[in-house]
Amino acid sequence: MQSFKSASILRRLLQNSRLVSHSRSFCSVSTNALVDESQSTVLVEGKASSRTAILNRPHALNALNFSVVDRLLKLYKNWEDDPDIGFVVLKQLSYSLTLKGSGKAFSAGGDIVTIYNLLKQDAGNLQDCKDFCWTINNLVYVVGTLLKPHVALLNGITMGGGAGISIPGTFRVATEKTEIKNLSNLIVKEVYQIWPVHEVFATPETLIGYHPDAGASFYLSHLPGYLGEYLALTGDKINGAEMISCGLATHYLHSAKLPLIEEQLGKLMTDDPSVIERSLENCGEIVHPDPTSVLHRIETLNKCFSHDTVEEIIDALESEAAKKQDAWCVSTLRKLQETAPLSLKVSLRSIREGRHQTLDQCLIREYRMSVQAFSGQITNDFCEGVRARLVDRDFAPKWDPPSLDKVTDDMVDQYFSRLTAFEPELELPTQQREAFT
Repeated sequence: MQSFKSASILRRLLQNSRLVSHSRSFCSVSTNALVDESQSTVLVEGKASSRTAILNRPHALNALNFSVVDRLLKLYKNWEDDPDIGFVVLKQLSYSLTLKGSGKAFSAGGDIVTIYNLLKQDAGNLQDCKDFCWTINNLVYVVGTLLKPHVALLNGITMGGGAGISIPGTFRVATEKTEIKNLSNLIVKEVYQIWPVHEVFATPETLIGYHPDAGASFYLSHLPGYLGEYLALTGDKINGAEMISCGLATHYLHSAKLPLIEEQLGKLMTDDPSVIERSLENCGEIVHPDPTSVLHRIETLNKCFSHDTVEEIIDALESEAAKKQDAWCVSTLRKLQETAPLSLKVSLRSIREGRHQTLDQCLIREYRMSVQAFSGQITNDFCEGVRARLVDRDFAPKWDPPSLDKVTDDMVDQYFSRLTAFEPELELPTQQREAFT
């Protein structure tokens, strides 16, 4: 996973880079419910030659709203342009940013209940939802192409958009601080409240009639074997040890060492790419996945999830379960049964296309998919999934279509079709910032 950036970092450093203004104003949704006007949603700490952005919505497990992503985007632009900020974290990069979360979560993803409420208004508020997706996808692209190395401290829950603003960066530091007890008893209506959270990383979008977004089809498709397909379709979760093993994290350390590593990073004034790497490694630990980890089932996983269609994947799992009395296959089938049938097919195709696309191509495609999901023209599965799991909490979504055999090719194709002439495509600063593959 670290190799995502290493091949293209030097080329990007040699370019004259500036974030460009987009045709759509990021300030255009300043009055909607996705905005918290307070600057305190993202705090800033200034160090010797680095800057730290701190996600600060602990009451919402740092769910991302417009205020957060817009502020981060502006901060990153200013920091990237500031010659006084920097130290190297990878290769020949010359600057570093660190991103960390406040409270028990790094970030539980996008503020989907607020999006749901906007869409359910009498007049609807689709444009504000589009603007939020537009902005967060631009932020993900900036993180993935930043000319100054990006260090994410993933000390807690990391889902959806929270993964999107961290995984594409240079360094991702995972900890054991993922065994959070009794979280499922909390009524937090601004985050994914789908299962008791004991792990750090998940992409549970299919459980709410959605699809992995914010760059997920890029980084999931680059995981070993067909692990990305498994995570995207089932919404299963993995912990810090599993993240380091599969490449989603670059380093692992005990959370008790976080103050030490932050202190060391804050004191560094260097352009030597090995310095921060040594700092992280000096505090880092060697960990291995638990014997029950899905990574120990990678052979069976690959055998089942390498198939071309969701139906074939399910058939393979059923066959393995019958032949070997495999409890993992039974459990996986149960997880797939809880998801939206259309989301399964859309998500599988998205990951498969991501295997052959650059980060910017994935983000542009995912933006189209999100607009389709929010518009409700194909299905209302997104609103129904959020209603069932986060709003009414009856956990009995009525998916439309209700089964895989009712999902047509035209439905899936429409998610991936170019938007109409009246609906602008996502614009990213690709001319100024080289995407990596």
